[in-house]
Amino acid sequence: MKKQLLAAAIGTLVAAPSIALADKGPTVYGKVNVSYENYDNGTDDQWELNSNASRIGVKGALDLDIPNVQAIYQAEFEIDVDNGDSGDGETFDQRNIYGGFTHASLGTLIAGKFDTPFKKAQLDVDQFDNLGGDISSILGGEERVSNIIQYSTPKLADVITLNLAMIPGEGDDKAGETRDNAADAFSSSVVFDNGTIFGAVAYDSEVTTNIYDADFAGIGEDLYLVDAVRVSGGARIQNFELGAIYQKSETSDDVAGMSYEDSSYILSGAFSLNRLKLKAQYGLTSMDQTDDDLTLMALGADYKVGDKSKIFGYYANAEADENTSSLEDTYFGVGFEHKFSM
Repeated sequence: MKKQLLAAAIGTLVAAPSIALADKGPTVYGKVNVSYENYDNGTDDQWELNSNASRIGVKGALDLDIPNVQAIYQAEFEIDVDNGDSGDGETFDQRNIYGGFTHASLGTLIAGKFDTPFKKAQLDVDQFDNLGGDISSILGGEERVSNIIQYSTPKLADVITLNLAMIPGEGDDKAGETRDNAADAFSSSVVFDNGTIFGAVAYDSEVTTNIYDADFAGIGEDLYLVDAVRVSGGARIQNFELGAIYQKSETSDDVAGMSYEDSSYILSGAFSLNRLKLKAQYGLTSMDQTDDDLTLMALGADYKVGDKSKIFGYYANAEADENTSSLEDTYFGVGFEHKFSM
């Protein structure tokens, strides 16, 4: 009997800190995504082991003395599983990092470095995120921005969220001027999601990002800023997933008397049957001044081998039709992904 009581007491002491941490402490999370790929750009044809934005992070919320208000935080870092070096001898690359406050009925305010509302307005459309078929291959505006402050409303009617972010320039020289105002750029979105249907409308104003029309014309990114509109939508209907994005981007001001403009379209779809998911994606970006086109096509399959693990294979082709020449990147790969949290 004494041994049983002693064992129970030790078990209680060991379990108590775990319960406290689960209730108040941070959550450690991440994923390992590794693929073995053949990459061919017409000049180089080689096999590579890639880490595909594998990551580790910590996030949580703290109760405050202010009623109904919590302090929130997140620190997320990219890790290179394939070689352990993210560049320049560094182990980690910064991803979404912020601190702030949240109130159930007033909304959330955060500040730090994180994805803009415009970028996050892609929602679940991209079926090949962080792989060779990622929509960023042909789509501008996929930015994670430093020195950004964002306010988000609570969910209105349980389905709609408004996001507004401002970005001070902090004295940087951009597009021939010094950006030192309280807010030199804005990014915003309205997001709808009821679980079955989702959609978003997003707008960027004078955000530092790229326009392929200007890039292909030989205009450096430090010489222009971008205004852009993104409309996305899709549906999750039983075993099917459908998604689409339309985007129009243009230089905020004329560059040497010229305005540069991109129009982009993305279509994606997936079909799931038990553990197997088949997916496809197509995209087109048309440029105004250069009359060039970018196209993206990707096909793939995921197979779940556990609640948070999968193996996958995919093929992707990104092509640039530039005047009379053509540039082409082709990817073929197999890999796995494990997600974790504690």
